[in-house]
Amino acid sequence: MESFASLFARAAKRKGGEQVLETMLSQPRTAAALATLNDADMLSEMTKCVFRSGFVWKIIERKWPGFEDAFCDFDVISCAMLSDEAIDELSGNTEIVRHAKKILSVRNNARYILDVRATHGSYGKFLSQWPEDDFIGLWADLKDRGDRLGGQTGRFFLRFVGRDTPMLSNDVVSALVEQGVVDKAPTSKGALQKTQEAFNVWRQESDRSFMEISRVLAFSVP
Repeated sequence: MESFASLFARAAKRKGGEQVLETMLSQPRTAAALATLNDADMLSEMTKCVFRSGFVWKIIERKWPGFEDAFCDFDVISCAMLSDEAIDELSGNTEIVRHAKKILSVRNNARYILDVRATHGSYGKFLSQWPEDDFIGLWADLKDRGDRLGGQTGRFFLRFVGRDTPMLSNDVVSALVEQGVVDKAPTSKGALQKTQEAFNVWRQESDRSFMEISRVLAFSVP
């Protein structure tokens, strides 16, 4: 496995130099900033990521005011208390995307947030307190306790709210394979653990965020 410095140098060469590469890297929110985010915004972003999955993102953005109206601006308690009848009614609402299972996920994810709130005070505080070197554990929590928040959907959610996490894009996976970390897209517990360990090594070497590291990895492959 190459050092991060070597990966960074190769990525910089392909993108026109170190200064250009630096402008293409983004930083996550600090733990303190994450802790201030409100639960309605968290549920809103979860919902947006769920509905974007397998769908044209521009359509979701265009319809988003309808989503906000339909789901009471994503007030968590109101969404958690949606009745089955209300879910059925929303499934016929032309102001949103009429996907029954994804609509149901709003209620389920509101309840997930409320469970987290009961022990941590808010979902933002929960994210801020999760160990920085265990993103695969956080991915697993989203998959197991949330609804339709596994895989890339959960990772997009974390990225959009500013929690530090790598994205396993095709280019990042190609880089991980090239580095001998995995032999294909990591889905098993063992492969995910190897991915975590590799990112932890590069993070310790570079003092960079996982966001930056995954971006550099993506740029390091042809």
